[in-house]
Amino acid sequence: MTKVELLAPVGDWNCLKAAVQNGADAVYFGVEQFNARMYAANFNVEDMKQVIDYCKLRNVKTNLTLNTLLENCEFDNAVDLAKEAYKAGVDAIIVQDLGLAKYLIDNIPGLPIHASTQMTVHNLQGVLKLEKLGFDRVVLSRELSCEEIEYICKNCKVEIETFIHGALCICYSGQCLFSSVVGGRSGNRGKCAGPCRLPYELISENAETHERKSIDKGYLLSTKDLCGIAYLPRLIQAGVKCFKIEGRMKSPEYVATVTRIYRKYIDMVLNNDNFIIDEKDINDLMQVFNRGGFSDGHLDSKHNRNLIFPEKPSNMGIYLGTIKKYNSNKGHITLQLEEDLELGDSISISNEASKYLVSELMIKNANQKKVSANTEVTIGRMKGNIKVGDKVYRISSKALSDFAKASYDNCENKKIPLNCTVTIKKNTPISMEISTNKNTCYNELYSSIYVKEISNMIPIDALKTPISVERVVKQISKTTNTPFSFENITVLLDDGLYVPSISTLNELRRTALEKVEQEILSRAKRTLLDLSKKSKESITYTPNVKNPEISVLFRQLDLDFDYTKLDKEKITNIYVSLELFISKKYSKIISYFSDNYNLYIYVPSIIKTNYKNIALSTIEQAVMIYNIKGFIVSNIGDFELLKKYSKDYEFIGNYTLNVFNNNTMEEYRKLGLSRITLSRELNQELIKEMLANANLNTEMIVYGNLPLMASSYCFLGKTNKCYPNCGTNCKKNNKYYLKDRLGFNFRVVPNSIETVTLICNSKTLSVSTKDLPVNFVRLDILDESINEINEAVDKAYNREKLEGLQYTNGNLYREV
Repeated sequence: MTKVELLAPVGDWNCLKAAVQNGADAVYFGVEQFNARMYAANFNVEDMKQVIDYCKLRNVKTNLTLNTLLENCEFDNAVDLAKEAYKAGVDAIIVQDLGLAKYLIDNIPGLPIHASTQMTVHNLQGVLKLEKLGFDRVVLSRELSCEEIEYICKNCKVEIETFIHGALCICYSGQCLFSSVVGGRSGNRGKCAGPCRLPYELISENAETHERKSIDKGYLLSTKDLCGIAYLPRLIQAGVKCFKIEGRMKSPEYVATVTRIYRKYIDMVLNNDNFIIDEKDINDLMQVFNRGGFSDGHLDSKHNRNLIFPEKPSNMGIYLGTIKKYNSNKGHITLQLEEDLELGDSISISNEASKYLVSELMIKNANQKKVSANTEVTIGRMKGNIKVGDKVYRISSKALSDFAKASYDNCENKKIPLNCTVTIKKNTPISMEISTNKNTCYNELYSSIYVKEISNMIPIDALKTPISVERVVKQISKTTNTPFSFENITVLLDDGLYVPSISTLNELRRTALEKVEQEILSRAKRTLLDLSKKSKESITYTPNVKNPEISVLFRQLDLDFDYTKLDKEKITNIYVSLELFISKKYSKIISYFSDNYNLYIYVPSIIKTNYKNIALSTIEQAVMIYNIKGFIVSNIGDFELLKKYSKDYEFIGNYTLNVFNNNTMEEYRKLGLSRITLSRELNQELIKEMLANANLNTEMIVYGNLPLMASSYCFLGKTNKCYPNCGTNCKKNNKYYLKDRLGFNFRVVPNSIETVTLICNSKTLSVSTKDLPVNFVRLDILDESINEINEAVDKAYNREKLEGLQYTNGNLYREV
């Protein structure tokens, strides 16, 4: 069976050792800039080189994460960092920004580039497009089922990587603006504040009476962690090249435990062993981190009702039992244990935020070091808001933590096998020759290595007991604290000789292995000529035209609205969501748009395999019936999906393409865009800089109740009990909102065809462009009335904004 990689997360030095020593084939890590976990410990550039060296000596690949969006002023620094990593011997760089990726592909052809999951590649079309652009691997969106992953693997040549364990985002990675817009910390810039881990209340608004009521509450966006062990055989058979463990902000014990267990089960599959999952392994995974248990994520091909754990967003631990007695004076709780418990474990109580270190255990007032399951135990030194009936959880196990630490602390489990020949001849200095084993060397880095070390020691005739082959082998075999092992040791020994100082053999081994290290590391290093950098152009703003060209996007249409009353004098372009072309009930409205405006089909950012044929047939009919001017392209896969239309129709890039700098803008121009919509995360100064250096028409969104998330999880389906088959209850009457702790209501907009739920901002964007040289602006319409649309159009046309507490400037005056 084809070799696959187990890719482990590394946030610091101990995590690196934990990953490598527990069987990772590769690790991924970030430095102080440009990575999607900016709040992890991370490494500096010099550390990075040492990380790469450590892994090279243990046959472990290194993947550097440069997976954030880049500002223009950051681009050269990111390139410089990639160059340093390349010269140090990094095996791949994981990238989100298309401009950076293409620059590295074109200028450093020996450097493998992996498309980050932040690029939102979720279908075959996206994979094929990136394959054509020169990417070596694609990390798929976590929302795909086994069936969808199999289909992609069988129809592409590029390597496929998928997440197999760890935290899940409720939103498609790369499409989440919740943290950025609401909290000013951008997930696309590595600074996500985790608003999905906060409590919300699901509110239903009656369509007729507008009465609102609460129908659910809790941590409604907080996903359980993924555990994909059961799917390993199928995914390996499908052709997945790499399995990724999430967790660059987790502990070394977490990394050690999860890596060890997944190594075990991957090897089971590769060795064709009987694939049986040990419940103890699942229990260990639960112990190191879980949020109310695990889920299958989206791997099971069905809408996963088990995806969310609404009770608690942090580590839940393992259930120990329910408090039967509580003595508040002594601080004693008594419970019947469901699991073993020992001194040094940490526990939590269901209604308490505090964590407690177990420092006193008693059975009938007798102190214990460890108590077995199914035993009534009293735990001492427990003070707080505790009551009978509370549930107790073990959130860390001393035994498991000690076991995990012992697996990587001051030990070497990952070794490169070597051959060794020791020559001890009369009247000749003792020597050692080391070479790699042709049958076990893994790649050119380790092949044909040969080192010879000659000592200053000449053996003498033995007066008593001569040195033996066994004694030499025993001494030479002491490689415990090195990344090497001697698979074969040959001793060429003349009879009757004695080595005056046995330490000579130790020194000989040490010096020879140092030379092997130097040889491996020197091979890993690369040279690179200076790369040409794009010259910095002086910023000279393009003068504003008096009135910008107005585009209006309709996400929904209302049969009761009279769209002939739209302000035709000010509106030039109409974008209609692809979904609305499917139903014939909107055909009269769309025909009116077709006859009176430039009409574009707004292609959604998510088109999974099961929706592709519907999308293509709908588009084919639409271009035959209506006067379609072009398409709004929302994902890299759309270029492949719509390639038959690229010559005759205009392609406009959507904000979901995450264009943050001019290099990325240029790459999309090369792909055929006539206009690009700027990222909604850009502030005013960054927009001015981009426009000053733009060689492509640019559009800016100036109005709308805009999406913050696109999720494959249907909150309303859970509430309306319409699983396993969607009953589209959400389409019939009510509007829905998620209400946060501050009382803000975020609109929930489901799509019953593609089953993608949008969560929109609690405030409506409305910005002025008087100080911005932008000549194309867009209004994003959800369900506003005609009068409201015309009012917003008038403001946008005159470069003004609507005033009021219900409106926001978005990120226009923020740093992200």
